[in-house]
Amino acid sequence: MNDDAPIGTHLREKRLEAGWTQAEVADRVQVSRQTINYIENGTFCPSTHLALRLARVFGVAVEELFYLHEEEE
Repeated sequence: MNDDAPIGTHLREKRLEAGWTQAEVADRVQVSRQTINYIENGTFCPSTHLALRLARVFGVAVEELFYLHEEEE
C-alpha cells in the first residue's frame, strides 16, 4: 500500500473469491482494468462513487472492501 494513501483494500481477495478477473470487475463497474489494478495495489484511492459501485457488485458493505489504516500517534 502506498504510504500516502490511508485506505487499505480487500478488493483482490473478494475478486478472487468470486472467480473474476480484473477485466471482469472493471467491466461491471465501468472503469479500466488498470484502475482495478491500481486500487488493488494501493496506488489509487477510489472515489466514494466507485467504492460504492464496487461494493454493490460484490454484494458487500463498503467496509468489507476498504478500511482505514491505523495512524501512528
